[in-house]
Amino acid sequence: MYCSIVQIELKRRPADAGEPLYRQIAAAIRGRVESGELALGTRLPAIRELARELAVNRNTVSLAYEALAAAGVVESTVGRGTFVRRASSAEPSGHEALEPTLSPLAERLLHFERSRPRFGSGGDAVPMHSVVPGPDLYPVEAFRKVMNRTLARGGAELFTYGDPQGQPRMRELLAERLQRAGIGVSPQEILLCHGASQGIALALRLFTSPGDTVALEEPTYNNALAATLAMDLHTAAVPMRDGAVDLEALERSLARPEVKAFYTIPTFHNPLGTSTSLAHRKAVLAIAARAGVPVIEDGYEMDLRYAGRPVPPLAALDESGLVVHLFSFSKSLFPGIRIGAVSARGRCMDGLLALKQATDLSDSLPLQAALAAFLESGEYDRHLGRVGRLLRGRRDAVLAALEREMPAGSHWTRPEGGYQVWLQCPDGIDSSDLLPDAAAAGVLFAPGSQFHHEARASSALRLSISMADAVQLERGVERLALCIREHLTHSPRMSSAVHV
Repeated sequence: MYCSIVQIELKRRPADAGEPLYRQIAAAIRGRVESGELALGTRLPAIRELARELAVNRNTVSLAYEALAAAGVVESTVGRGTFVRRASSAEPSGHEALEPTLSPLAERLLHFERSRPRFGSGGDAVPMHSVVPGPDLYPVEAFRKVMNRTLARGGAELFTYGDPQGQPRMRELLAERLQRAGIGVSPQEILLCHGASQGIALALRLFTSPGDTVALEEPTYNNALAATLAMDLHTAAVPMRDGAVDLEALERSLARPEVKAFYTIPTFHNPLGTSTSLAHRKAVLAIAARAGVPVIEDGYEMDLRYAGRPVPPLAALDESGLVVHLFSFSKSLFPGIRIGAVSARGRCMDGLLALKQATDLSDSLPLQAALAAFLESGEYDRHLGRVGRLLRGRRDAVLAALEREMPAGSHWTRPEGGYQVWLQCPDGIDSSDLLPDAAAAGVLFAPGSQFHHEARASSALRLSISMADAVQLERGVERLALCIREHLTHSPRMSSAVHV
C-alpha cells in the first residue's frame, strides 16, 4: 500500500500471531527515516489520512506514531501534526538494544492502553476529560488530623500485615453505610480492596476463565473493558437506550451459554451520568435470575448524589444472591486512599477472599484504620455535604452553558450525581477528530470511542465536572461549542453518522 510519504506493506496476520500492525507501520516509517528518505522536519500524514490509505483503524496509526515518538524518531504537537525529529537512531555505544518478545495478551493490552487519547494542551485548557476529583475537593487537613491520631493510638500494630478481608472496624462501619442504602450485608460479607478497580478484577476472576464472555453495557467504563482484555475475556456489548441498558438485548445476551457475568453501572453511569429507575432495576434482576447469570454492580459514585431521590441499588433488591456489589472511596474522598469494597454472599465471598489473598495478602492497614476513624468522626459525611453542594453548582453551570451554546442537534444527559455529563453532538461530528482542535482551543474532553467495545467511532463525548470550577466549566463549554460549529461548517459530513 502506498501513502504520500511512506510505502508500507502490512502482513495482516491474526491479532495473536506475528508482528502487530502498529509495529509494522512504525518500523516502515523508521526505516525511511534512517535511510534518509524522510528528512528532518518532514511532516507525516495525519493519522486519519494514513489510516484511510492503509485501510486500518486510526488507533493503529496513532499507536505507531506514539511508538516512534517514544523512540525519539518523531515528535507530535497538538494542532500542528507529527514531524520527523532525527535522521538516524544508531546506538552511540555500538551495542544493539534488545527488546524482549511480549505475550500476545500483553501486546493486545498495550495496544488498548496506547489507543487512549493523550491530553496534551496549553496550560489554560479547561480539564473536562477526567472523572478523577480535583485536589480542591480533597479534605486534606481534616484527614491529616485523623491520620495522625490513628497512628499515635495504633502504634506498631498498624504496620503489620492486616486481615486479608480488611480492617474489622472499617468493615463494620461500611456495612452500616450500605445497610442505610438498603443493602443488607454484614461485616463478614464485605471484602476491602484497592478501590473499585481491583473489585472489578476480583469479581471477573470469580466468575470467568480465559476465553469466556462477559456482557457489558455499550458504552461503558473503559477500565472495565481493559480488565476484560487483561484477563483474556471476550465481551458482549449490550446497547444503552435512553440512559438504561436495553432489556430485550440484555435478555438475548444473557441467554448465550458463553456469557458468564453481566457488569453494569445503574447509578451515575460512566460515561453517561444517568441512573436507572426502580422498575428497570427489578427487570434487570429478573432477566439475570432467569438466565442464572451473576451481576457485577459498580456503585463507585453512589455517595455522590446531589439531586433527586435515591433508588435502591441492585444489591438491595437482589433476592437470589446473584449480585456482587462494588463500592469505592476514590471518587467520593480522594484517589490516593485506594480503598474500595466488594460485598457478596456465601460462596461468592469465600471465593473473593481466596482470590484476594492469592493476589496481595492484605491492604494498607494504617489507611484503612484512619478511614474508619474519619467515618466515625462524622468528617466523611460533612465532606460529602460540601462536595455535593459544589458539584450541584458545577453541574447546573454546565447544563446552562450547554443549553445556551450548543448548536441544534445536540443533546445531553442531566445527572443527579457523580461527575459526568454525556454530550451527543450533531450528526457529522466524530468526537475523536474533534479532540485535537478542542485541545488547541483550550478545552479537554473524553471522546466517546474510548467507552465503546472495539473503540468504534462516536459522535458523543463525556464531559466531567470534577476538576474545574463553575466559571471554568462555562468557558470550556463555550470553547467546545465553537469547535463543534467550526467542524460542522468546514468538515465534510460523514457518510453515515456515528452515535453512542
